[in-house]
Amino acid sequence: MDLEAVRTFAAVADTGQFQEAAADLSITQQAVSRRISVLEKNLGVRLFTRTPRGAELTIDGQALLPHARELLRVAERAVASVHAGRRPLRVDVLASRGAQAGLMRGFHRAHPEIELDVLMLFEIETAIAAIRSGAIDASFRAVAAPGRPLPEDLDSAPVLDEPLQLLTGPAHALAGARSVTLAQLAGHRIWMPGIVPGTEWGAYYDDLVAEFGLTIEATGPNFGSDALLDTIADTPALATFMGEHTRLIWPAGHGLRRIPVTDPMPVYPHSLIWRRDNPHPALIALRHYLGSTRPHRADAETWKPAWAKGSDVPPT
Repeated sequence: MDLEAVRTFAAVADTGQFQEAAADLSITQQAVSRRISVLEKNLGVRLFTRTPRGAELTIDGQALLPHARELLRVAERAVASVHAGRRPLRVDVLASRGAQAGLMRGFHRAHPEIELDVLMLFEIETAIAAIRSGAIDASFRAVAAPGRPLPEDLDSAPVLDEPLQLLTGPAHALAGARSVTLAQLAGHRIWMPGIVPGTEWGAYYDDLVAEFGLTIEATGPNFGSDALLDTIADTPALATFMGEHTRLIWPAGHGLRRIPVTDPMPVYPHSLIWRRDNPHPALIALRHYLGSTRPHRADAETWKPAWAKGSDVPPT
């Protein structure tokens, strides 16, 4: 059914005059008559009778009117659902307890009026395709992994260099240390079953191992953070890396230790990716928020892979 014809029918029903409906719709009276005639022909009924007072609804017109109004309301809702600024801002994060989700929680506290859809996509290729298609507005990633340049229609900016911490159980040899250096970690078994070859975090840890001679094991299935914490707590020979901003909760009996890593401090480079021509006003607000809250660590020597040392300009 032609929505413009339905809109014209509702306007004539409201005003009772073809001429007034034409003025309200900014079209000619002839156009109004033509639209009503086509609608009546398609439906096979008369919708109006002409009287000295104007146009009056027939019984069929009265039956159609509430449905016509509902059709117009549905059309308005459909447009609003995709109109920039009226639909939720859709942002991809890697994990619900990670630093990226924490950044989005901070943004929500700063801008409670902005409606958000936060989702989790695994592969960076999936996230990039979703940004380019408009399925999502932005994604948090370490974007400059070797051999994976961004398409020209996308842009990115660093938002957080997150320090790594060593997580150990109470019986680990380093459990009592206030901090550890990367050199001290050589020879210790670091277990990270969540590392997946081909991912940006896989590339990050490959470079960390190569530069500092560490032993990172990604063996065994990844049963999630709870199972990882259980194993680390019960196995004195194992430790793992965890981001400083990762939210962890474990039973009191685990006695886990979160130990800063120094000399240099390894940091994981979180960046935001978005499509250059995305007009959503909340995306601008998110980029401004991330740029204004990005911490600077001028007092500490940090390390990240060479491919992640590109532009240090925050999102604006």
